Amino acid sequence: MRFFTQVLATILGLFAFSFLFILFFIVMIAAVGGSESDVKPLTDNTVITLDLNDLTNDYGGKFSFKDFGFTDEEATGLSDVLEGLKNAATDSQIKGISILNSNLNLGMAQSKSLRDQLVEFKKSGKFIVAYADSYAQKDYYLNSVADTIFLNPVGELELKGLASEVMYFKDFQEKSGIKMEIIRHGKYKSAVEPFLNNEMSPENREQITSILQSVWQVIVQDIATSRKLSIEQINSIAENLSGRTPEKALELKLIDKIAYEDEYHNGIKKALKLPKDEDYKTISISDYAKNNALKVPVSEDAIAVVYAQGIIWGGEGDETYVGEQSLKRALGSIRKDDNIKAVVLRIDSPGGSALTSELIWREVTLTKQKKPVIVSMGNTAASGGYYIACGANRIFAEPTTITGSIGVFGQLPNLAQLSKNLGIKSQLVQTHKNAADYSVFEPIQDNFKEVITQSIESVYGTFLKRVADGRKMSIEQVDAVAQGRVWSGADALKVGLIDEMGGLDKAIAYAAKLSKLKTYQTVNYPEYEINFRDYLGSQLDLPIFYSQEKLLQKTLGTENYNVIQQLRNSQSRKGIQAIMPFELKFK
Repeated sequence: MRFFTQVLATILGLFAFSFLFILFFIVMIAAVGGSESDVKPLTDNTVITLDLNDLTNDYGGKFSFKDFGFTDEEATGLSDVLEGLKNAATDSQIKGISILNSNLNLGMAQSKSLRDQLVEFKKSGKFIVAYADSYAQKDYYLNSVADTIFLNPVGELELKGLASEVMYFKDFQEKSGIKMEIIRHGKYKSAVEPFLNNEMSPENREQITSILQSVWQVIVQDIATSRKLSIEQINSIAENLSGRTPEKALELKLIDKIAYEDEYHNGIKKALKLPKDEDYKTISISDYAKNNALKVPVSEDAIAVVYAQGIIWGGEGDETYVGEQSLKRALGSIRKDDNIKAVVLRIDSPGGSALTSELIWREVTLTKQKKPVIVSMGNTAASGGYYIACGANRIFAEPTTITGSIGVFGQLPNLAQLSKNLGIKSQLVQTHKNAADYSVFEPIQDNFKEVITQSIESVYGTFLKRVADGRKMSIEQVDAVAQGRVWSGADALKVGLIDEMGGLDKAIAYAAKLSKLKTYQTVNYPEYEINFRDYLGSQLDLPIFYSQEKLLQKTLGTENYNVIQQLRNSQSRKGIQAIMPFELKFK
């Protein structure tokens, strides 16, 4: 019986292997031919549809299945979209852009970069039109760049200012017995404040207020310029919510027309001089960006654009989190490539592991010894994100970038009171007083707390030195603007943490100038190594191939999944953290 069982298992195994091999072979063929087949033909009088609902990252990612030596093409990222829009301005086949019911999932600095590129596009004389059933505030900020803005007759328009809400857990800890032991350096390091206080500290309120006001100033200025309104008018509308209905929005010149979607499309047909019963030609911005990516300039010289986006966790990394392994491979390869003349490090990260930040900082430093390294900050480059940036030759940021947060902390969960409440007792046996390090079932010991405090202070001192050396400041000067305080890009320029306002394109242009390049191509890094199952899952989009994370994301939805992920990130933090004190979402 056992013999037959083994034979059956072998047959099933061979069948499964054959099935997966054939499946992989089919996917490989499809992927190899994908770059050509995915290209959509472009004809005259075409309108780009700016569908950005699924766009979240600057870099879509490049993935290699190392066991088969196969590299998948990059997914579309914001950087590809921006480059596509730049070329669309001079493309005679493109007549304009349609922004239809946008549901923007980009951060504030990304939205600013995209809006600025649309402003540049308008200089070509081509049209930009926008329609929505309703406008959320961030979507209206982008759509306000349009020549003509349409709103559904029963729609709404949100323009209300910015706010940030922070939850506090001190009383919850006392009532539940679940406590977070906190050790920190930096009076503004408020990532741990909710576990220590019942209300917001003056320092935290000061920095959040400063950031909100700085970002709002950019938003209101851009809207006022595009809509030919004063800043005072926009602020009055936001204060009184007076533009929320279509009629009010039209009266206050926030929009141009109240209309249904079919009337909006008829308006585009009229601009293209087409009859109402004839559809106009469109191409999505993602397809146009793919077309544009194939038009690589002929040049041996290159500038490497290295993306570090997401929490700094350690390990391989991917397009959603920063790991030192993929970045180490990328920067090591760049150092050896004589055709690459400069590096632009694009950072969108709130920080994370202090150790991993140090490892990446070292790779950036080694690269800087060989060729210039320029930093471009996206939505966020704070704490560990600033750590890996501070040694660059020059740092660019958007005025709405969140940066700084030079401070560190340790966070240890403690269940001693909960155990006592539930009648659970623990007994510890050890050969030396520090052998057990720390037990969640015992109150934190003074000697252990002292050791951790020393480590925190040591890491903070190293952090200060890295910034001081990179920014050519004294330790005292850095400490005065550090202490964990978070700054907007505009304010960071004033205190010397960055060098210049500007987006990724400006950083690349500076890198080219520094390297004395007149013609060049850009090459994106890093390349992430993935396993067989993850690759099949990404290609086939079948639940059977989903990783646990992707299945959870599909089940809960992106927004709910992100909430769960934040809680898990907080619980899984190991070692000393250099991470931004709070998360700001602008809606």
